[in-house]
Amino acid sequence: MTTSVPATSSPARVSFGGRALGALVALLLLGAAPAAHAQTWMVSTTAHIKLGILDKYGQLGPYTATFVVHSEKTGKDYFLVKQLANNQTGIDVLFPTEPSDPDYFKTEGGEAAVAAPGRYTWECRVKGVKAVSGRFVFPEVGNDVTVINK
Repeated sequence: MTTSVPATSSPARVSFGGRALGALVALLLLGAAPAAHAQTWMVSTTAHIKLGILDKYGQLGPYTATFVVHSEKTGKDYFLVKQLANNQTGIDVLFPTEPSDPDYFKTEGGEAAVAAPGRYTWECRVKGVKAVSGRFVFPEVGNDVTVINK
């Protein structure tokens, strides 16, 4: 005696049902996802001051330039020593320098300089004598972000 079982699902029905179920799940997931309304920008602003010295007529030969920046707000002095070669008459440096740079502005204790708002004075010493000096002010910096809607 053979018993026959009626076929309740055919491969065509399974394929259609799977697709319909997949589409329903996709719609549910898309409905729950946060909508992207606009581009958000990452932004940074860092101020730097360029300081420099130049032996205008190239008479000194090689020399050591010691830059000293004094923060009037904190009272700290930051130093950077640069050795100039025989064919080099001058140099420009940025204050503050990145601490990852092998030569960076730092206190005698090794604290790296930062671009903190405030008034500063600076000088450059050559052979232990003040050759040039000046002053500058670091401003407060801020960033504005513009949202671009599509």
